[in-house]
Amino acid sequence: MHNFHNNIFQSQSEPGPSPGLRDNYGRQVTYLRLAITDRCNLRCRYCRPEAGVPFIPHEEILTLEELERLVTLFCNLGITKVRVTGGEPFTRRGCISFLVKLRRVNGLRSLHITTNGVKTARFLDNLKDIRIDGLNLSLDTLDSERFSRITRRNYLDSVLQTLHGSLSREIPLKINSVIQEDTCDEEITKLAALAKQFPITLRFIETMPFSGAKRSGIIVNGNLISRLHRIFPELEEAEDLSPTTARIFSHPGYRGKLGVIQGFSRQFCGTCNKVRITPAGMLKTCLYDNGVLDLKALVRSGADDQEISEAIVACVQNRFVNGHEAERSSYRSTEPSMADIGG
Repeated sequence: MHNFHNNIFQSQSEPGPSPGLRDNYGRQVTYLRLAITDRCNLRCRYCRPEAGVPFIPHEEILTLEELERLVTLFCNLGITKVRVTGGEPFTRRGCISFLVKLRRVNGLRSLHITTNGVKTARFLDNLKDIRIDGLNLSLDTLDSERFSRITRRNYLDSVLQTLHGSLSREIPLKINSVIQEDTCDEEITKLAALAKQFPITLRFIETMPFSGAKRSGIIVNGNLISRLHRIFPELEEAEDLSPTTARIFSHPGYRGKLGVIQGFSRQFCGTCNKVRITPAGMLKTCLYDNGVLDLKALVRSGADDQEISEAIVACVQNRFVNGHEAERSSYRSTEPSMADIGG
C-alpha cells in the first residue's frame, strides 16, 4: 500500500500536478456521489419494494462531521466534483449547513445535489446563496395519478413547485426520468416538452435492478436511443468530450436538451470517473459492486487521514473493468435498494 501512498502524496517540491485518483484501467476518478441518508419521503416502486426495506439505524449512518472529513480526504486525492444524494437528502436535518461546509472544502470545484423535490422548494434560496452548481430533480411523470402509482405518494404539486422555483432562480437544473415497462410514448413526449419550454436537460434513464426486491431475472429495457429517434426524428447527438453517464441530444426549437442514461446496459463504463459512499459508509467503486471498503469502520476505529487515504487509493487501484464484471462478482440473490446505495 505504500506504493499507492507514494504515487498519490507527492511532495510539494516534486514537479508537475498530482496524478490524483487513477484506477487500474487508467480511468481518472474525479467525481464522488455522497449519500447522506437512506430515508426518503417517497416509496418509488423501482427503488423500494411495496413492503419497504428496513431503515439503517441512525447510529449506523455516518455523521455529517464524518462525511465532511471524508470529502476533504477525497478532494485531497483529486476529487473535484461532489454530488450529495440520499435517499432524499433534504430529509436529513442539517443538510443545508452541511452543503455550506462542503462548499469550503479545498479542491472542491463543483457541488451538486440530487433530490425528489418534495421538500426542496423551501430551501431553494439557500441553494442559490451557496451557488449550488446543479440540481438534479427526479420526475417520472407529469400525470398526478400516475405519479401516485409510481411513488406511492401524492406529492406531484410539491415537486413541480421545486421545478419552477429552480427555474425562476436560474439554478442549473436537470430532470431525471426513469423509463419503466409501462411508460408510453405520450408520457415521454410530455416530459420532453419541458426541455422544449425551458433551458434544462431532461434525461431518460433505463430501469435498473435496485428495487430492494428478490431477484426476478433480467429486467427488459428497450433501446431508448432508437425509441427517442422514432418519437423525435430531428434529434442530433451532441459531442461531449468529458466523462459522462448520459448521451445528450439537441432538437431544433428546444431551449434545453434531451439525454439518455444507459445505466442497465452499462455503455459508459469505459470512461467512468465516479465512486460512491453509501449512507452506511461503504465505498463503492462501481454501482454494481457490493461495496469495497468500510469507511465508517475505518473512521470510527481511529484511523488517521493517511491510513484512510491509502485504503481508498488501494481500492480504486483494484477496480472492476465494468459493471457487468462487478455484478457477476456480487453473487446477490436479492436486489439492493437504491436508497441504501445512494441515488
